Amino acid sequence: MSALESDTPIAAWCDDECLHVKLADGRKIATPLTWYPLLRGASHAVRNTFELSPFGIHWPDLDEDLSIEGMLKGARYPVARQSVPGTV
Repeated sequence: MSALESDTPIAAWCDDECLHVKLADGRKIATPLTWYPLLRGASHAVRNTFELSPFGIHWPDLDEDLSIEGMLKGARYPVARQSVPGTV
């Protein structure tokens, strides 16, 4: 499996605090919704209506795209607020 193939998302979901992604090589990553203001402000149903691609995730109702590469690097929106442990 190449590096690109191993970073391919095969599943994703959002809970009240994080975006979770399972990659083709078995890794699971989670990033806080506070990093993604559009996702954080969306309903549970909208957050969990997305399309997976070899490079990331697209939310058609939000016209929002996140790359797996960016998630793995810890990239967040420039205006995203910092997470404080114990808060959402």
